[in-house]
Amino acid sequence: MNGLLLFVGTIFILWIGRSILIPLLVATFVWYLINAIADYFHLIFPRTASKTRDFFYNAISLSFAFLSICALIYIFASQVKPMFSELIIALPAIQHKLILFGNYLSDSIGLHFDANMIPNITKIATNIGSSVANFATSVGMIFVYMIFMFVEQSTFNKKFTAMIPNKTRAKKIRYIIDSIDKNMKKYLFMKTAISGITGIASYIWLQMIGLEFAGVWAFIVFITSYIPTIGAIVACSLPILYSFTVAPGWELPLLTAGGLIGLQILFGNIMEPKLMGKSLNLSTLAILINLVFWGMIWGIAGMFFSVPILVAIYIITAQFDSTRWLAVLLSADGKIPDKNDD
Repeated sequence: MNGLLLFVGTIFILWIGRSILIPLLVATFVWYLINAIADYFHLIFPRTASKTRDFFYNAISLSFAFLSICALIYIFASQVKPMFSELIIALPAIQHKLILFGNYLSDSIGLHFDANMIPNITKIATNIGSSVANFATSVGMIFVYMIFMFVEQSTFNKKFTAMIPNKTRAKKIRYIIDSIDKNMKKYLFMKTAISGITGIASYIWLQMIGLEFAGVWAFIVFITSYIPTIGAIVACSLPILYSFTVAPGWELPLLTAGGLIGLQILFGNIMEPKLMGKSLNLSTLAILINLVFWGMIWGIAGMFFSVPILVAIYIITAQFDSTRWLAVLLSADGKIPDKNDD
C-alpha cells in the first residue's frame, strides 16, 4: 500500500511540476549532447599528460560542439521556420483538398466517407503552435540551467566525493553514474547523428521529386526520430498525406512514400542498431509502454525523453538485488549489466 501511494505521489509531482522539470530536462539534454559531441571531438584532439594542453583541447572540443548546436539553430531559424509560416498559410487549402481526396476514395473504392472523419489540421497546427510558443517562454530558463551546468560540471567530482565519504558505497554509485553517462552520451550522439543524416537524405529526396516544403518535412523527420516507433510513422505519414493533396496522380505520393519509408528502414532499422550495438539492449515492448507512460504525463516532451529516462532506469535497477528483476523485464533478451559489488 505504501509503495502504491509513493508511486501515485511521484506521478502527481511529475505532472504538476512539468513546467519546471521539462525545461530542466531540455537543458540537461542539450548539455549532455554538447558534452557527447565534445567527447567525440577528442578523437581529433586526444587527451595528453599536460593539464594545460588538456584544458586547451577540452575548450576546443566544447567550442566545436557548441558551434554545431548553434549551426542547427541557425539553419532552422533562417531556412525551415519561413517554410513553416508558408505551410500554415496553405493549411486551409490543404484541408479542402483532403476532403476532396476523401470523396474521391469514397466514390472510387466504395467506402463510406464523412468529411468529419478528416482531422482539422488547421486546428491541430494551431494547438501545436501554441504549445511551441509556451515552450519558447521557457528558453531563458533552459539557457540559465545550461550555464550553471557548464560552470559547475568541473566541480561534480569534488561534490560527489564530499557527499559520499564511504568509499565502497561511493565506488558503487560512481559505477552507476559512469554507466549512465557512457550509455547516454553514446545514445544521444548516435541518435542525433543518424537523425540528422536521415533528415538531410529526406530533404534531398523530396527536393529531387519536387515535393513542396521539403525543408519542413525533413525537419519533422529529424525531430520525430527521437520518438520511438510513433516518430517514424508521423515523419512518413505527414509528407505522404500532403503529396496526395497536391499531386494530380499517384506518381508523387508513391515516390514520397517509397523514398521516406526506405530511408527510415535503412537508417532506423539497419544502420542505427549496428552503430548503437547492443549497449542499450532494451525491450521494444518496454520502450513502447514507457513512451505511452511519459507521453500521458508530459505530452510530446515526455515522448521525446522517454528512451533516455528508460536507459537510466534500466542501468540503475540492474545494480541492486531488489530491482534486478525489473532490469530483466526491461531488457531485450534477459541479459543485464553485471552488478558492481566492489
